Amino acid sequence: MKLKTLLMSAAAGATLSTAALAQDVTLRIQTHYATEHPTGQMLAAWIDDVQTMSGGEISIEMFYSSSVVATVETFDAAINGIIDCDATGGAYQTGKNPAFQFVGDIMGGYDTPWQQYSWLYYGDGYEAAQELYNAQGMQLIGWAVYGQESFASSKPIAGPADLVGWKFRSPPGMETEIFEKMGASPIVMDFTEIFTALETGIIDGADASGLANNVGLGLYDIVKHANYPGFHSMPSDHLACNQAVWEGLTEQQRRIIETAWQKLSFQIAMLNEKANTEAAAKLQEEGVTLYAWSPEDRAAFRVAAQAAWDDWATRSPEAAALVESHKTYLTQLGLIGG
Repeated sequence: MKLKTLLMSAAAGATLSTAALAQDVTLRIQTHYATEHPTGQMLAAWIDDVQTMSGGEISIEMFYSSSVVATVETFDAAINGIIDCDATGGAYQTGKNPAFQFVGDIMGGYDTPWQQYSWLYYGDGYEAAQELYNAQGMQLIGWAVYGQESFASSKPIAGPADLVGWKFRSPPGMETEIFEKMGASPIVMDFTEIFTALETGIIDGADASGLANNVGLGLYDIVKHANYPGFHSMPSDHLACNQAVWEGLTEQQRRIIETAWQKLSFQIAMLNEKANTEAAAKLQEEGVTLYAWSPEDRAAFRVAAQAAWDDWATRSPEAAALVESHKTYLTQLGLIGG
């Protein structure tokens, strides 16, 4: 009986010690998505997963629609402790280091979200990217990749030849350089100006978002051509946390957050694939022409993209390392030549 009592006491002590190590924590996170946006709704489900799996030990206060600071300032806000984590995307931080382009939007790299995720988890991407984030005092937790984006156009966009002289709305950065090399005329303008610019003919087309999102924006009410599936852009949202905050969590807490984020990220890719497929069928019924670029045409775009990658690789050692990592993995996948 004494032995049994001692064992029970030891077990109880161990439980108390484990409990003592546990700590309640509240993470303040900002996202650029609104609560009603599909990704905003899925972020709410992620919060519920984290809080439920942690038994309430982890609470998350999510600031939607960039309500604390501007979207581009979210990363700095996390670095400086105004918030704890950034749920926007690395592409907003190319001003800090050009290497962030290659964790934010690789441009012409992978064909599917699953290939891009596999670089992160199985192609040494996570380690290569983590060095970039850690140098800023941040920890990359994971990605959310919703899939290839599609153009909206008033003219056919069936292949590289149709890009020559094509005026389109482009975000700033590497994309403009790639499309200029292919003969297009990218015009950098704010997202909010796209609808009017298409309507008035200032531009022939627009790089806005994925096919289903473009439908939601009403772009195909104005123009009747699109490419699907896309080939040029597949942005990555991220979850990145202040490194000191992340290291202050227990191993169990970190595992819960990482695992729940992987569930979120994969579901975002699947949800958008379904939405885009449904949108494609509906658009064709409504008279919108969709163009699927051939493997040869996509390869031609990749050649132009790689020239831009190589130029950006000269801009920082971290950019060079990430470009080399992507090229190595893309070669393994057979998407570019060795």
